[in-house]
Amino acid sequence: MDPAEFRRVGHQLVDWIGRYLEDAERYPVLSRARPGDLCDALPSAAPERGESMDAILADVERHIVPGLTHWNHPGFFAYFAISGSGPGVLAEFLSAAFNAQGMLWRTSPAVTELEEVALAWLRQLLGLPDTFEGVIYDTASIATLHALAAARQEAAPAVRERGLAGRPDLSPLRVYCSEHAHSSIDKAVIMLGLGQAGLRRVDTDDRFRMRPDALAAAIADDRRDGVTPLAVVATVGTTAVTSVDPVPTIADLCERERLWLHVDAAYAGAAAMVPGREDTLAGCDRATSFVVNPHKWLFTPFDLSAFYCRRMDRLREAFSLTPDYLQSREPTPVRNLMDTGVQLGRRFRALKLWMVLRHFGADGMRRRLAEHMRLAQLFAGWVDASDAFERLAPVPFSVVCFRACPAELADDRAALDDLNAHLLDGVNATGDVFLSHTRLDGRFVLRLAVGHIRTTERHVARAWELLQEQLTKLRR
Repeated sequence: MDPAEFRRVGHQLVDWIGRYLEDAERYPVLSRARPGDLCDALPSAAPERGESMDAILADVERHIVPGLTHWNHPGFFAYFAISGSGPGVLAEFLSAAFNAQGMLWRTSPAVTELEEVALAWLRQLLGLPDTFEGVIYDTASIATLHALAAARQEAAPAVRERGLAGRPDLSPLRVYCSEHAHSSIDKAVIMLGLGQAGLRRVDTDDRFRMRPDALAAAIADDRRDGVTPLAVVATVGTTAVTSVDPVPTIADLCERERLWLHVDAAYAGAAAMVPGREDTLAGCDRATSFVVNPHKWLFTPFDLSAFYCRRMDRLREAFSLTPDYLQSREPTPVRNLMDTGVQLGRRFRALKLWMVLRHFGADGMRRRLAEHMRLAQLFAGWVDASDAFERLAPVPFSVVCFRACPAELADDRAALDDLNAHLLDGVNATGDVFLSHTRLDGRFVLRLAVGHIRTTERHVARAWELLQEQLTKLRR
């Protein structure tokens, strides 16, 4: 592209992005596209001759934008909100321009070293010890996969060379997590050759937290049956209800049993930055590995997951592989990111975390997280005060689990589930907000997750207003 044309289109695009971020509410938060709409609207083959950027960008607005669910909408309350803040978006722009590849230190020294700096800043903000070495992955799913691969490297002799299959010297390996732990753990054990039978989900208490007594019993049972316990995955902020497993007690057990303890704090770990909430990560300083996602609640554009580990040597043992064409000789020892995982290529993700932390500062981050938790408590208070709704889980962070429960249906579970499913559809169809759902003890439950950087009390109040309006319509 001609430099002058690049500048012209670039300015045009930045203006468009600025308007988009400033006024995302003009779009329905949940896409109204139907399956196949975009495929039908676009040609079935690439053009023979190149087209102008003006035409391409016009089609972005005409065809692509209507097919987007707008995660940057302040009424996005589904799943865990992720919001691309201005400095993060600009950092992605820069990263794409640099097109830096950080597989080796020498292929872009700044990629490797800025990652070290940014992760050290984040580690300090979370109150974690400097014995944790950090590395950036794309998602917590990949971080957990690497954590369990390192645990397998430690527990299974010569697994890198000989694998697991057909080895009479190895008993079956098992990983433990709670009933509410993320499904990525299932995928990790599948990929690591342990099979789904290699994962044991442990019972939880009435606050949806892993029961240490049930964990201890499961480990004892497995040892008695000739199964080798491999690792425990504790969660700080489970996906459905944001419950927090009792990490200090679990850490005690893992130390006694000599097990790898991985803590998944992908969503809620950031809360430890807020004054008075430091206990969010109590016991996590004793974990073997730990993950938190800045792309969830620290306003960093997707994707960026921060993984910390005490035994990074085990991770490197599992994945380090250097063919001749990648060997290099620096005058002093350096860290090569390709040694810390499956990927050879490494994007310059650290740039956006560094720019976001600098732009907001620790105080700016803390104030915004505290406000999100206040808004969740405000919404929970409205639910608790209502005769037509009920809250079904504690609200330790910024997610509220609730459902409509009018008196006339209080004893009819099937009818309540059906009512809430229709209520969710009706609210989401307005385009003003987007809520998600889960199931707790077999019940259909609505979730409101506050976490977007532009969400205010007005947006939360609008969600509550819509819920009441839709419920009134459904009860007629």
